[in-house]
Amino acid sequence: MNITINGQPKQFKAPLTVSALLDALQLDGDRVAVELNCNVLLKEQFDATSLQNGDALEIVQFVGGG
Repeated sequence: MNITINGQPKQFKAPLTVSALLDALQLDGDRVAVELNCNVLLKEQFDATSLQNGDALEIVQFVGGG
């Protein structure tokens, strides 16, 4: 399955949910915001949202500091 993440094409095995994708990318679902095909997803939707070939995601990771 081909999907685009932050403008970069990537390949993954299907089926794949947003949660599984974040795990594969070693990202903490509590520390990211995800936009799928121009729609912002709530954290509660990550487990139930299946990705399809050709989907485009923008993933922003929150970083603390100070």
